[in-house]
Amino acid sequence: MLAAYFTASNIIGGLFFSIVGIGAWRYGSQLDLWKPKALGALLMIYPLFTFTAWATWAVGTALCTVLWFHHDE
Repeated sequence: MLAAYFTASNIIGGLFFSIVGIGAWRYGSQLDLWKPKALGALLMIYPLFTFTAWATWAVGTALCTVLWFHHDE
């Protein structure tokens, strides 16, 4: 039953948002900003806890939107 969660869309979404999270986390670490660092960590970790593709893409899009507006604060 767990194999049903390994769809191409879910894997691609998790990989894409994890890569964005690594970039955000590194950006926050270099400039010592806590918001991009925290959002980057969330983007890297949350795909492990979403089991459907629509949830992976919805949460990832929401976190990227928050990151867009709060990347330099």
